[in-house]
Amino acid sequence: MRFDVLTIFPEMFTALTQWGITGRACEHNLAQVKLWNPRDYSSDPRKTVDDRAYGGGPGMVMMVKPLEDTVNAIKVEHQTQSISSGPICLLAPQGERFSQKMASELLAQGNLTLICGRYEAIDQRFVDRNVDLQISLGDFVLSGGEIPAMAIMDALMRLIPGVLGDEDSALQDSFMNGLLDYPHYTRPEIYENLSVPDVLLGGHHAKIADWRRHKSLELTFRIRPDLIELARTNGLLSREDERFLQNLVK
Repeated sequence: MRFDVLTIFPEMFTALTQWGITGRACEHNLAQVKLWNPRDYSSDPRKTVDDRAYGGGPGMVMMVKPLEDTVNAIKVEHQTQSISSGPICLLAPQGERFSQKMASELLAQGNLTLICGRYEAIDQRFVDRNVDLQISLGDFVLSGGEIPAMAIMDALMRLIPGVLGDEDSALQDSFMNGLLDYPHYTRPEIYENLSVPDVLLGGHHAKIADWRRHKSLELTFRIRPDLIELARTNGLLSREDERFLQNLVK
C-alpha cells in the first residue's frame, strides 16, 4: 500500500517510517510513504503557503494554490508510474470519526493520499475541489494533521498481510470484533503476590477461549457500553454472549 502525505513538516514522519513495526513495513516495501511539501510548489521566493483570513479573525489560513499544485503533482506521478489513486483524505476536527472499521475500509480501497493541515484552517475551496473524505481522531484539536495521519497510517499498516509477525495479532486487536481486547499476561507466573489466572495455565484451549471472550465482554460492558449496543446491532453477539451479559447486569 502506498501513502502520499502532504505536509509542511515531512521530518516528523521519520517516527513512522524508521521505527518499529511501521518502519519494518516500509523497509520491506510492504508499505510505501511518499512525502510532499507544499512549500516546494509555492511560486514566491519565501515559499509561502498561508495568508490572513478574509473576514478577519485569529490565525492564518493555508492557501489553495500550493496545496492544489501539490495534489496535482501527486496525481501526475500516479499516472506516469501507473499507480492506482485511492481517496484523498483531509485530517480535520470536523471529519468522520476514525475507527477500526474505517481502517479496514480504507485498506480495501488501496492507496491513500493524506492532507495534513496547519495553522487556523485550510481554504475551503481546496477542500471542496479536492478532498474525498475528512477524518478526525476525536473531539479535540491538535496543532496539525501530522500526528493523526501517522496514527491512521499505523492502524492501516498493521492490517497489511506480512507486516505483523503473527497474522492473528491484528485479528485479536481491540475493536476488530466490535469489542475491547481481553487482558493479557506473561511471565513470571506470580508477581508480588499477583497470580496469572488459573485458566490460562491449564492448557485447555476451549476454556481459555471462553474466558477471553467473557473478559472481553465484561471489559467492554464496563468501560464502553456503547460498543456493546453497536456489536448487538451489527449481529456480533451470540446467544451465549447475551446470557453472559444478562448475568453481568444482574
